[in-house]
Amino acid sequence: MFTGIVQALGTVESLTPHDRGLALAVRAPDLPGPLEHGGSVAIAGVCLTLTETPSDGLLRFDAVQETLDKTTLGQLAVGDSVNLERALLASEPLGGHVVQGHVDGLAIVVSVQDDPADWRLRVALPEKMRGWVIAKGSVTLDGVSLTVAELFDDGFDVALIPETLEKTTLDAVQPGDAINFEADSMVKTIVTTVQRMGLNAIGDPPAPETEPITTGLLQKAGFIPAHRLD
Repeated sequence: MFTGIVQALGTVESLTPHDRGLALAVRAPDLPGPLEHGGSVAIAGVCLTLTETPSDGLLRFDAVQETLDKTTLGQLAVGDSVNLERALLASEPLGGHVVQGHVDGLAIVVSVQDDPADWRLRVALPEKMRGWVIAKGSVTLDGVSLTVAELFDDGFDVALIPETLEKTTLDAVQPGDAINFEADSMVKTIVTTVQRMGLNAIGDPPAPETEPITTGLLQKAGFIPAHRLD
């Protein structure tokens, strides 16, 4: 589990295809420990397992084909910079939000407003993921925990503060770039559960023969205790 607070920037040192996917080596001398064989590290928001105990700041991972197909890891080149975060320790503060490192899909950068006083990044999402994003809710882009500033029909935008621009790779993205997107797991769980029950999720167009979401309906579904309606 992660928080979406990037701890270091790493540099891709080698990419070695094999019959199961790709062996990836990232140099990251500034990533804080503990880092041991079998530990988890988020690479651009993708949770990967260390295949050996790091030596001289070199982290080694294996990425299976499913990961390469669904994330930007399959597009990496030697020399690329990547956002890094070690898995959260129980004793550490949850600085961003709960991030699983399980990328939902790719967001496409629509525009970059690079005004130092109001730096905005707008992205478009595949239709099936749009209902997982809510105004002022949390999202993860390339491993960075961000707050949704504004919703659009096809996606959303986020505001980037100078600290984020300095410490992550988001300062270098350009229109047309693909970046890893992970929805807030709590929002996704609620929306998916409601949809599976045949109800209308907020923001979805009305479906035939389904009830609109009301307080009473949410109570019946178990989302709101009965005493809340007394």
